[in-house]
Amino acid sequence: MTGDKLKRTLVTETTEQIGKKVLLKGWINSIRDHGKITFIDLRDRSGIVQCVGEKLLKVSPESVVEIIGKVTERPKELVNSKLETGTVEVEVKEIKVLAKAQELPLDMGSKDLELTLPTLLDNRSLTLRHPKTKAIFKIQEIIMQAFRDALKKKDFTEFEAPTIVPVATEGGAEIFPVSYYDYNAYLGQSPQLYKQIMVSIFERVYTVGRAYRAEPSVTTRHLSEYISLDCEFGFIDSWTELMDMAEYTIREMLSAVEKDCKEELALHKATIPELSNKIPRLKMREAQQIIFERTGRDNRKEPDLEPEDEREICRWSQEKHDSEFVFITHFPTSKRPFYTYPDPKDPKNTLSFDLLGRGLELITGGQRINDYDQLLANIKKWKLNPDDFSIYLQAFKYGMPPEGGFALGAERITMQILGLKNIREASLFPRDMERVDVRLSTLKRSKKKSKK
Repeated sequence: MTGDKLKRTLVTETTEQIGKKVLLKGWINSIRDHGKITFIDLRDRSGIVQCVGEKLLKVSPESVVEIIGKVTERPKELVNSKLETGTVEVEVKEIKVLAKAQELPLDMGSKDLELTLPTLLDNRSLTLRHPKTKAIFKIQEIIMQAFRDALKKKDFTEFEAPTIVPVATEGGAEIFPVSYYDYNAYLGQSPQLYKQIMVSIFERVYTVGRAYRAEPSVTTRHLSEYISLDCEFGFIDSWTELMDMAEYTIREMLSAVEKDCKEELALHKATIPELSNKIPRLKMREAQQIIFERTGRDNRKEPDLEPEDEREICRWSQEKHDSEFVFITHFPTSKRPFYTYPDPKDPKNTLSFDLLGRGLELITGGQRINDYDQLLANIKKWKLNPDDFSIYLQAFKYGMPPEGGFALGAERITMQILGLKNIREASLFPRDMERVDVRLSTLKRSKKKSKK
């Protein structure tokens, strides 16, 4: 084949190659056979272009091919305005199959890929190729990059936190044990302790990494493994600076998605959340009182907001402040981790916050205890063993400035921007109680069979 003498042309570059011979490489996105003439939509990383030829080699959808052909202008009446390459097509001279695809288990040509969640995930390696699914993770990539860019502008340093840890970060039983040689270890619930240590080194730090929660439930908004975007910084004069930084960061992230992901948003008929000039801030008890007055539902003595409470207070925020986001502050000390700073004016509550967006908690943060003796006393009060936190406490023993930070889940923000029904749609390869790539119930049956 003469293709070796040609340099590969990307699909979207064909509009600049009219009248020229090109070598294209990609996947067969779709085929339309009209007898003597066959139309092939070829897909590569840059986009899709129509290729046309007579008596072409039989190829199946999703097969990987090389095509050599001549780029020609389409007649004006045949221009496809929906394609970036819609003004041209490629007259196929040669076609070579590099990898033949077997018969597809589902219709990848459908516009919306309307599948049940189990079917979508059982065929994940294939369904990720669909434009609508692919768009989710283009947006997620921009979200994570914008998080980094926003904090870099504020002089933050990125670091990588370990995921194998000697103790539960926040206490509790929702941790995954790891067989670590002859010792016990765990998968980290968050990089919290490490980012606090790093404040004593770089002052302002952030990390993007994996976090693990062994929550024994299957809901539409929880994952066992998720991407955590974490920020921490020192020398704060007021804990409200933490909310200011969180608000700045979320605005930068949403702005980047709006600017760089117009096509992806359109595929999902999604819009960027509405924001007021300043995101409203409410104490948790104030929010519960508003909810009671609006709905008659009385959760005013509960230690946290129920999921329906989160949705209701977001509705209130949009109606009263033109903001689909709202900060909820001052959560009870008993419901926050041992390192959370108590409000000096009301020690039963903490200088902490959640940022809710479109009815769901997206960011959690707050000021941390930076006094060594107070932190040590809290560890004991939470019935934890100080010896398990020796490296963490060391940073405070030798001087830690007033500090705090926040964390957000990449999948949750992606889910809320796009209006997805289940957080698993916003995870490339979701892990939960029922699935690690494949359904765990299937694995168990397989093991039973192998024993027989």
